[in-house]
Amino acid sequence: MKLQRMNRRALTLGALAVSGALALTACGSDDNGGSSNSSSSSTTNASSAICGSAKKGQQLLADGSSAQKNAIDAWVKNFSQACGVQINYKGGGSGAGVTSFNQGQLAFAGSDSALKPEEVTASKKVCSGGQGIDLPMVGGPIALGYNVPGVDNLVLDAPTLAKIFDSKITKWNDAAIKKLNPSATLPDLKIQAFHRSDESGTTDNFTKYLIAATPDNWKYSGGKAWQAKGGQSAAGSAGVAAGVKQTSGAIGYFELSYVADGVKAVSINTGAAAPVAPSTDSATKDIAAAQVVGTGSDLTLKLDYNTKAEGAYPITLVTYEIICDKGNKADTLPATKAFLSYIASEDGQKVLSTIDYAPIPDAIITKVRSTIASIS
Repeated sequence: MKLQRMNRRALTLGALAVSGALALTACGSDDNGGSSNSSSSSTTNASSAICGSAKKGQQLLADGSSAQKNAIDAWVKNFSQACGVQINYKGGGSGAGVTSFNQGQLAFAGSDSALKPEEVTASKKVCSGGQGIDLPMVGGPIALGYNVPGVDNLVLDAPTLAKIFDSKITKWNDAAIKKLNPSATLPDLKIQAFHRSDESGTTDNFTKYLIAATPDNWKYSGGKAWQAKGGQSAAGSAGVAAGVKQTSGAIGYFELSYVADGVKAVSINTGAAAPVAPSTDSATKDIAAAQVVGTGSDLTLKLDYNTKAEGAYPITLVTYEIICDKGNKADTLPATKAFLSYIASEDGQKVLSTIDYAPIPDAIITKVRSTIASIS
């Protein structure tokens, strides 16, 4: 229940950020003893700045990345309270989100992997005169959560992780794990490695790390679908996290916000002076070095999965919000632009660090804001 309490606290903090911004703006109009009408007018103006021309009572449907589900939930609560717009974000996985977006079913989608060329081509059928673009909006570490009795500070490296998730290391007291954890009391316990059963950008990013950092030990091509043999599977980040929590000897990959209630996170030996634990700060250090490789309005990023920089966590992901650059549905465009503008705003990004996500670095999020303003 710790995770639920954390999420409720984060939602409250985020809501306070929005309501506080409205209140501060309203108070600013009382310098000369303004009336309640001027205060109300100021509050309305502040709300309009957040809501744009979104219509109260409107509904938006979105789907995709489960990695950002906790962030979306916080943002939706704040935005809905301020603007009266209902947003239903399913969080069914990146693959499901992209597919539904390209079928014209969604106002926007979330994906932990940028659109592939063939997906961009498919998007042109629903983006009249335009195409789908990737807007980086949420950053964060992919934690390796584990449930091993008596082991509180576990260190692993890329080769060892690759062998664990490829069923080549099967016991927690394996010599390779002992070498990385000389002071730990490792049990003679079977490893239960959990992976995603659905197509997932989290899987894509985790396996990109393994491919980059230990290509000799991870021979798979990668992608959203899990390819290695063996192990346990579960749907969504929440499903993998639940499997790890409920299974002694388990390990799985999911976003840091899902680490709770007896599940601990692995620190990664990257070759830097000290192992790096997943955190918003260590993820931000890695994301800050990312390069924009998208063209036109697309802001796809290239991450360094093989970083050895001090304090930089190598297994990070960026979740993109996917929308048409041109040709969005006229009835949902104002509300969609308003919501995306809010989550890309300074207030919106501040919410992330309260729930174990990493805000997008200033140089990148500034470009995101400019791109959102140009969407039609």
